Amino acid sequence: MALGCRSCVVKVGVLVALVLQCLLMRFDVVDAQGTWQLLLGSAGIASMHTAVTHDGPVIFLDRTDIGASKIALPNGECRNDPNDQSLKHDCTAHSVMFNPATNTVRPLFILTDTWCSSGQFFPNGTLVQTGGDSDGNLKIRTLSPCGGGGTCDWVETNTSLASGRWYSSNQLLPDGSRQIVVGGRSNPTYEFVPKRSPGEGTFPLALLTKGGDNLYPYVHLLPDGNLFIFASRDSVLLNWNTGVILRNYPTIPGNTRNYPAAGSSVLLPLTWQTGFGKAEILICGGSTASGQAGPPASTSCGRMEVSAANASWAMETMPVRRNMGDMIIQPNGDVLIINGAQNGAQGWGMASNPALQPCNYATNNPAARFTLYNATTIPRVYHSTANLLPDGRVLVAGSNTHQFYTFTGTFPTELRVEAFSPPYLGANFNNLKPKITRAPGSTSYGKVFTVVFTVGTRQGAVQANLNSAPFVTHSYAQGQRQLQLKTSVPVPSGGGWKVKVTSPPNGNVAPPQYYMLFIVQAGIPSTATWVNLV
Repeated sequence: MALGCRSCVVKVGVLVALVLQCLLMRFDVVDAQGTWQLLLGSAGIASMHTAVTHDGPVIFLDRTDIGASKIALPNGECRNDPNDQSLKHDCTAHSVMFNPATNTVRPLFILTDTWCSSGQFFPNGTLVQTGGDSDGNLKIRTLSPCGGGGTCDWVETNTSLASGRWYSSNQLLPDGSRQIVVGGRSNPTYEFVPKRSPGEGTFPLALLTKGGDNLYPYVHLLPDGNLFIFASRDSVLLNWNTGVILRNYPTIPGNTRNYPAAGSSVLLPLTWQTGFGKAEILICGGSTASGQAGPPASTSCGRMEVSAANASWAMETMPVRRNMGDMIIQPNGDVLIINGAQNGAQGWGMASNPALQPCNYATNNPAARFTLYNATTIPRVYHSTANLLPDGRVLVAGSNTHQFYTFTGTFPTELRVEAFSPPYLGANFNNLKPKITRAPGSTSYGKVFTVVFTVGTRQGAVQANLNSAPFVTHSYAQGQRQLQLKTSVPVPSGGGWKVKVTSPPNGNVAPPQYYMLFIVQAGIPSTATWVNLV
């Protein structure tokens, strides 16, 4: 009898162990594919433009001429705009400040129309926002962040653009004193904000006169200080100081890539190992027949080392066709391709068959380049955004395929906000996840600074990476870049570990601004601290 009981105990113990093993295996599978979390049932607006501030909150921004939103302006305030095409007396907000720490929003006041506008942060953290439609076409607006408990708001400046900009792109220039604003509907020019001299106007850019899908051109500051500009299927290297086109790059194979074809583009991480001199552009997706509903999206990605003398496109195939996808550089240097649709193009009612699964692009692993992750249940198509948060999650908001807010039918206007946690945030990696305990709040070029971190298990290489906070709209993160910095071997320090990190060499490599500083161990990132590179 005793032997039989002992046998039962053994069998029960084995069964429990097997069940636990299965549960753990299931947990690992979930972590290996990422997880989704609904943060807010309604932000009150569908964010068309999104930017993460250095002091915590996230700026959501939509159009003003869509009629009433679902969130009131505070204290009975109303917007009176005789030029508004929809609602001239409007007591609702069309911009909000979202606080990821509390998952709450605060309404902001925006006056002129920001539909399909552009923007970027200045070094002091002020967001500059340019152009739009109708009475917003020539406007320059600013917002100086004030943290989760502040009362900061949009300011409509007295300075105007030299030419109306609708569907343009911004890039902060190397000394941080101004931005270049490129393109726009029926506007094949660029200009500077602020101007380099009084009365300065616009400058022609022949690349944008070729027609086709050339709105929201992709503009990337290269480490030689020049600009890579891509529109439709072609690209050039522009010396923005002189206005001289230094070279024309090969035409990318396949479909067109810019609005409304709606591919996406990213400057891949710049690394200290190459002296920050090797610059590669990745462009993925788009539409095989832009501006039409129905045709399948593209499966192709093109990658080109634009700093090479013999630059050419190397083409790869994504596992899922996609347009309107956002491309976000993750703390570990891989690129997350998220949001979008598998058919159609950008525009009202043009999209169908949502691409619900994010896709990881392994930047340095061509043998396992693409990995599909867990799907969301919320379609994010036209006018949706994705932004990296300091804790490593990707914030996802917006989606409105209609001219006005429409909450019935296919793809209703989406007010919910969610976050995707890539596999590196899985609990199974908690022991490998660094925690920064000391880092500088600011640094300057070419300086060596100290970062102290703790970690459960020291394993593998350690990287210190800087990620900018871009202005994200229409499948393009304006100003996005990552710098992988020279980092010493960690040494023990007061119960933790200490590394010496060398900051970027100059503003061509990294324009002065606030960056998220991540410590990455064996591919697992810490939560970032903000560092102002000045």
